[in-house]
Amino acid sequence: MKGLGGDVEGFDVEIAKIIADGLGIDPDDITFVETPSAQREGAIQQGRVDFIVATYTINDKRKQLVSFAGPYYQAGQDIMVKKDNTTITGPESLRAANAKVCSVSGSTPAEKIKEYADASNIVLFDVYSKCADALRTGQVDAVTTDNVVLLGLVDASGGAFKIVGKPFTTEPYGIGIKKGDTAFCQFIDEQLTAAAADGRYAKAWESTAGKVAGAAPALPTLATCS
Repeated sequence: MKGLGGDVEGFDVEIAKIIADGLGIDPDDITFVETPSAQREGAIQQGRVDFIVATYTINDKRKQLVSFAGPYYQAGQDIMVKKDNTTITGPESLRAANAKVCSVSGSTPAEKIKEYADASNIVLFDVYSKCADALRTGQVDAVTTDNVVLLGLVDASGGAFKIVGKPFTTEPYGIGIKKGDTAFCQFIDEQLTAAAADGRYAKAWESTAGKVAGAAPALPTLATCS
């Protein structure tokens, strides 16, 4: 995600740097390409990117089109509202509050929230920063995505936003690569394992999302590359 200064930053970015370092690529030589949720499989298939690290949940539908290394983080979907909102307390309260909820097109959170909010009240953008802007201006009442993304938005809001309730899904974040590239998958998993062992994984977390969320999570059990 881009910070206020226009630079890409965050836990995903630091994980990408770890992988690039294993390839012998200096951080300054990495070309970061924004890939909205709905465009990710195409970007990999068309060779516009070599791999994607972007809160990219591993699921069966996506695995038909791309392969995944990892997972490198276990997230969960949550709800973000304005600081003074006391009506929305979690997903179960959205329909009763007739709340307008924002998420991103093509994302798993956008699909999941249909279980809790009326379709007519779901607002979709291409990136979460637009959802945050819509919440700030009162165009929507809540934003939903994975907790690690919301933590960054809360941190950047200067106290204007908060997260309510508890995570209500399990979202394993993987690194998307070309379908069937087992060798690259195994290489990435080796880099993740090494980073967890030597402290770089914890440092990546503590310098980004950990500033808000606290202690670094353990690296999840890596899936079999296929």
